[in-house]
Amino acid sequence: MSEPRARNWGGNVTFAAARLHRPRTLDELRRIVAASRRIRALGSGHSFSAVADTTGDLVRLDRLPHTVDVDPGTSTVTVAAGATYAEVATRLQAAGYALANLASLPHISVAGSVATGTHGSGETLPCLAAQVRAVRLVGPEGDLVDLDRDADPDTFPGAVVALGALGVVTRLTLDVEPTYRLAQHVRVGVPLDEVAGRLDDVFGAAYSVSVFTHWIDGEAVVWLKRRTDRPVADWAGGRAATVPLHPVPELPADNCTEQLDLPGPWHERLPHFRPDYVPGSGRELQSEYYLPRHRATEAIEALRRLAPVLDPVLQISELRAVRGDDLWLSPAYRRDSVTVHFTWADDPVAVPPVIRAVEELLLPLGARPHWGKLGAADPARIAAGYERAEDFRKLAASLDPAGRFRNAHLDALFPA
Repeated sequence: MSEPRARNWGGNVTFAAARLHRPRTLDELRRIVAASRRIRALGSGHSFSAVADTTGDLVRLDRLPHTVDVDPGTSTVTVAAGATYAEVATRLQAAGYALANLASLPHISVAGSVATGTHGSGETLPCLAAQVRAVRLVGPEGDLVDLDRDADPDTFPGAVVALGALGVVTRLTLDVEPTYRLAQHVRVGVPLDEVAGRLDDVFGAAYSVSVFTHWIDGEAVVWLKRRTDRPVADWAGGRAATVPLHPVPELPADNCTEQLDLPGPWHERLPHFRPDYVPGSGRELQSEYYLPRHRATEAIEALRRLAPVLDPVLQISELRAVRGDDLWLSPAYRRDSVTVHFTWADDPVAVPPVIRAVEELLLPLGARPHWGKLGAADPARIAAGYERAEDFRKLAASLDPAGRFRNAHLDALFPA
């Protein structure tokens, strides 16, 4: 079955593919892949970049069975690639298990999040892809390819954050742990000078920490998500919020996760938004950059100077900490990072020049753009920031010699 053209969640990308396939079985998916000249998998469509676009076929896996199989013996769960984190988390919690981390929005697909290096927050927590223990994908001839962290140590780190270049991922095995509880509270009126000068104290103040700012007023709002089974840190800048807040201060907090330090299950506190809230189309644009942690203070100071340029098109900016990992195309590869996220107004004319101004400041500090967000940098410059880029290119060529899973975006980043 095929469908006409689709658009991404943000509405800024209209996919060029003539056909959108939504198979109901694995065998149907394998036939579609084998019959396509070029094909790309589309997750929940939350990427703002052209990473999933193609002039060939698009395929979504949302109609395949959304299996979630827990293995207590190995402390893992094997999930269907098309499942969302909200679905997986709810079923894990019912079974008494948890993931170490989640992104701020739980409605994104597992496979799409993993493929683009999406992250949550926590200075001890790597990106979501680091939870992956094994992956199964459909190769270019409709063949099934299994890769495992332990069995394939030389190639597995290149096959997790892979931008869809190796095949259509159908299932992933993730590490899990026993369920835990979190309480979330918010500090308002925190000076950005304090965030920049006490970075370790701020990001070490809870299990998961998010710093929101408009830059222009010199203040931040800090969301702290603490595990109830761990000691409480002593940092308490600013003042405690007395009512629930939305990340964008002008918006109501009805759909945000519980705050005011009320404990609850992990999956109902780690995201910023409630699992039972399904957002509509996003009237916004987004970009994000992973900075080496030791350059974060410089970045904060530089962005404060740029505040008058940012302010007219910025809804909100968010800073988070991410631990380094060993995944070749992870923007946090081999370095602890601080990420700077920008939620922009839905203005495709006014926003790009501001993104270019941001990149002029951040790229010289070693920033790596998020694969699923908007950017302005030359693709060759982006790829040059990854020391394993050539290894990844060779891996993709070996698993997909005819380039069936490539697109213009990948061709520019990793020329065949």
